[in-house]
Amino acid sequence: MSGRAWGVLFVLCGAIFLEGIDVAMLNVALPSIREDLEMSTGMLQWVMSAYVLGYGGFMLLGGRAADLFGRRQMFVLWLVVFLLFSGLGGFATEGWMLIVARFVTGIAAAFMTPAGLSIITTGFEEGPQRNKALLVYSGTAAGGFSIGLVVGGLLAAVNWRWVFFAPVILTLLILVAALVLIPKSPRPDRAGQSVDLAGALSVTGAILLLVFGVERAAHTSAAWTAGTVGAGLALFLVFLAIERRSALPLVRPGIFRSGSLVRANLAGMLFAAGFFGFQFIAVLYLQELRGWSTLQTSFALIVIGVDAILSPTLTPRLVARFGNARVIFAGLLLAALSYALFLPVGADWTYLAMFPSLIILGLAFSLAYGPLTIAATDGVAEEEQGVAGGLLYTSFQFGAALGLSFVAAVNIAATDGTSPAALLEGYRAALVVPLATALAAAVISAFGLRTRTRASTGTATGAGAGEGDTAPVPAPTPDTAVPAEAAR
Repeated sequence: MSGRAWGVLFVLCGAIFLEGIDVAMLNVALPSIREDLEMSTGMLQWVMSAYVLGYGGFMLLGGRAADLFGRRQMFVLWLVVFLLFSGLGGFATEGWMLIVARFVTGIAAAFMTPAGLSIITTGFEEGPQRNKALLVYSGTAAGGFSIGLVVGGLLAAVNWRWVFFAPVILTLLILVAALVLIPKSPRPDRAGQSVDLAGALSVTGAILLLVFGVERAAHTSAAWTAGTVGAGLALFLVFLAIERRSALPLVRPGIFRSGSLVRANLAGMLFAAGFFGFQFIAVLYLQELRGWSTLQTSFALIVIGVDAILSPTLTPRLVARFGNARVIFAGLLLAALSYALFLPVGADWTYLAMFPSLIILGLAFSLAYGPLTIAATDGVAEEEQGVAGGLLYTSFQFGAALGLSFVAAVNIAATDGTSPAALLEGYRAALVVPLATALAAAVISAFGLRTRTRASTGTATGAGAGEGDTAPVPAPTPDTAVPAEAAR
């Protein structure tokens, strides 16, 4: 890759790192925020839920906007919005102010993230070069989340407002670099094209209701959850009907004929459900049962961030050697192994006993996350790369909300009392959820292996090849290999 291409990738990695570190830092700062702003537990939950709603609800619209109005334009515009509202969150004096700031920040991320991803998928030639860029990109995202756990704990120890001010400084640097390094491109030709407003409103409303219903399931009645999810599904059916009749749909129904795209989205949703659900239970175990501090917990879990090193170094070589589908399948099986090893967790486990689960999960993430991104965008037309990225990140976000909700519900139902033994039983029961979702994701991804077998006998079609399952490409040479520092 040229120096300019590396510069562009550096900027985009900075943005996805920012998104990861922003979420992680806020997670560990919530207790300090509640104490300072005197927020109830229910209101504090909305600080996280508001971001999830904005991010998950507007992702598809954000992806389509990047395709229609220009990827660089959308990336820069919403990076500015992210900067402004992150700063406003730091100045909040009331809980509602913080919630509004987080909701708009989530919307900004929903437009910014698919725009950044589509700049990579359209700016790098499909094949080893693009795969390398995507794996560096995904490793940086994971590094942001892992590092954010520790940085958030350190900043919250000084003052929780720095959890919002620190991203402002980083965003400003990324914005300046983006204006300098990301080349201007001609505005897309929108002659005869327009935003599918009815489709945009219906699908955004559907996703908002679905994410909202799932996110709040553990805190409300079953009837309320069923009503909210039902309304979301009804709106989604309205969206499908609109798209079938629209001459210029927001999401072209034919895009779902790509087997690799559908598998990547389903497996990605289930993988995210297990990954975030497991981390939620691990944090509860360490802090509620073991009495570890926020900072101790952060340092304990940071080992999962080994994928920030492995994604740009080990994973490209494995994909080149074994094919994308096999690497994804291996990653999902390793995730299931990680959760299974943690199932018999005891009240007095040493960190050495927990370590195998955590390090294996980091390896699993490095093998699954980046290759899933490749599978979801390979073979998609350039004018639909934003939509493809929006679909994938919507799946990840919805999966995270789904996993957290189910894990919390099972944990609450299985915990009978406040004794250590009762808490431990609740954790063990809840850990079955991540294990089940990882196994389900592995089953879905296994169909990609069948596609690879057909391809090797000359009977596969383009959909299977789009998953990176054609003949392995040569491994990166020392001249083109990306050092670990490039993901930082």
